[in-house]
Amino acid sequence: MDIMPEEKKESTVWEFVKVIAISILIVIPIRTYVAQPFIVEGSSMETNYHNGEYLIIDELTYAFRPPQRGEVIIFRYPLNPSEFFIKRIIGLPGETVEIKNSKILINNIPMNEQYLPQNLQTGPDQVKQLPANQYFVMGDNRTASSDSRIWGLLPKSNITGRVLLRLWPINRAGIVKEPQLSYK
Repeated sequence: MDIMPEEKKESTVWEFVKVIAISILIVIPIRTYVAQPFIVEGSSMETNYHNGEYLIIDELTYAFRPPQRGEVIIFRYPLNPSEFFIKRIIGLPGETVEIKNSKILINNIPMNEQYLPQNLQTGPDQVKQLPANQYFVMGDNRTASSDSRIWGLLPKSNITGRVLLRLWPINRAGIVKEPQLSYK
């Protein structure tokens, strides 16, 4: 028995609709709850992240554990939640962060930031006590970064996720391995 042209056409349309529906059912939840793309804008994270880099953000990890020092995160800017920023977590809830003579101290102990250039100027001098669910974040390019030194602490509720993958440029593509920041 031959399939009539109309039946074949209906079958093709139905297959196409099924593929689209399944794609939507898979892609939308992943994009909404698991990972999403982000393009770096500006120079606040140089020398580690550059303008135009294409990143994939992990949105799931922080449902299972709190953000950790040294992780690079994407978050909604507290003074204008329609904007997204990229910064590195420096201070954690319950800690005291002090900037003194271009050095960062966590609970009076100097931080070791081996991922930054030597003699980087960090200022202005200040002390911040972090309450529960508040983070102190900074850009790696300290002289060109609007961060917690300027606009204050970052509420955990503003954090979208952490940088997981770099897809562009191709020569730097791969899983992002952030240093564990220590203070001794």
